[in-house]
Parts: sequence; C-alpha cells; structure tokens
Amino acid sequence: MGQRIVLIAIILVNLFSLATLKAEDMPSHRIFTKDGKATNFSSLLDASLKSEIIFFGELHNNPICHWLRLQLVKAIYSKIGKKLIIGAEMFEADDQLKIDEYFSGLINQTNFEKEVKLWNNYKTDYKPLLEFAKDSGLKFIATNIPRRYASSVSRKGFAILDSVAPEGKRFIAPLPIDVDLELPGYKKIREEMKGSHSSDYIAEAQAVKDATMAYFISRNYEKGKLFLHLNGSYHTNNFEGIVWFIARNNPKFKMLTIATVEQVDINYLDDKNLNIADFILVIPLDMTKTY
Repeated sequence: MGQRIVLIAIILVNLFSLATLKAEDMPSHRIFTKDGKATNFSSLLDASLKSEIIFFGELHNNPICHWLRLQLVKAIYSKIGKKLIIGAEMFEADDQLKIDEYFSGLINQTNFEKEVKLWNNYKTDYKPLLEFAKDSGLKFIATNIPRRYASSVSRKGFAILDSVAPEGKRFIAPLPIDVDLELPGYKKIREEMKGSHSSDYIAEAQAVKDATMAYFISRNYEKGKLFLHLNGSYHTNNFEGIVWFIARNNPKFKMLTIATVEQVDINYLDDKNLNIADFILVIPLDMTKTY
C-alpha cells in the first residue's frame, strides 16, 4: 500500500512538472527592444506612459497582438484614466459621427454594427477594445481614409483625388499629398506588387492612407494626453509611413512604436527585425490566426 501511494505521488509530481515545463517552454510571445534585448510588459508600459503618441503595429489576423494591446490599453487607463485617446486604422473617417453617436448612447449597438464599415474580424479583434473605450468614456477616433478613395488612388494615382467633392475631402489628408515615394517602405511595396494591375499606384495608395491617419491623429491629439493608435505594422515599421508624416510636421512629438512579427524561434530577435520599432512583439509563426 505504501509503495502504491509513493508511486501515485511520483506520477502526480511528474505530471505537474510536465505542465510547468510546457507553460515555461511554450510562451505565446516575447517582447524585445529595438536592439534585440529581451524586455517585458512592465518596461513597455513604462515607456508608453512617457510618450505622447503610441503606434501599436499589429498583424491583423494574429490574436496575441490584439490581446496584448487590450492589456496595454487597460494598464495605461489604470494609470492616466481619461487622458487616454484611442485611434484606429480599422475605422474610416467618414464613420466618426456614427462612433460618436454610439458612444453617446444616441444609437444602439445593433444599428452601429450594421451601419459602420467594420472589418470581418471586428467582433473578435477590435470590438473588445472599442467597447472598453466606450464603457470607460474615452475618445475613439476613426483615422483611415474611406476605402473608396484609397481604391481610386490605387487605380489612378493621387490625381484622382482632385475630383473628390469638397464634402469628401474632409475625410482625406489635405491635398496635395506631399510624400517621398522613394522611402524604403514604399519602394518595397511597389516591388512586392510588381506585375499586379494596380502596381503603378500601390505606393500612392499606401501613402494616402498613411498621410490621412497621420492627419487625424495630429488633429485629435490633445496636449497633456496620450494617443494610442492601432494600425498594421507595415504602416509604422522602420519609423516610416504614419510616423514619417507626423514627424515631418511635428518633430517634437514623443512617439513610441511597437511592431509585431512572427518567428519560428521567439527566444531571440531575428536580425531582419532589429530596429524596426522601439519595441518588437515576437509571436510564434504557427500561432492560431483569427481569419
């Protein structure tokens, strides 16, 4: 009987050890500084609180970056309350009125979700954050250009924007769009899309999105507050895109960038991902996707 008890105890200890080993050896993510030094969420939070604008660059279909961003927003809110403003690429500027009406209680959730141009992964990836902002009384800013205009630019270039009615131009960065299309990020997207029917103007389409998001971030930033912006990592990687537009017009802004990457091995930062942002969130390549 005594031997049986000892055997059961050994089995339980081994099972516990295996569970612990799995938890420690299979993390969902790691955080690194731009020079590849391992860091943690507390350091990311501390740096965020010293900033004026934070760009949380995500991989749109990766659940870990959506979860971690929500935790960062909640942690920042616990420190500064309503001094936090949230903005997002995932909402187009011409839907700002509907967001404001929903937050004020004028329209209900059902009508809001029917009428706003929501991304397919809204309910799993963005709704929790938007609802947190609403419940916490935070401002939520739609920063992106309406997709119909971005699509037109991808087909015909910046010149097509001159024909947009004055009412429509309210939802676009001031024209003409002044940008250096030889920046590495824009050159790379042209190369990646080479051969596509829209390749001639794909960089212009990306630039008008970046310019418009930068415009609405700058316009809605309030001195003494912190603006956290959600966007695809490619819009702010290497401190280009949105960051470039804001820095050119407002070089004194204290901006912090977060990039999200996927790697086979997340125990170190791949050389290709060094210096792409102030903090880099590294997630296993085989992580489950939301779509």
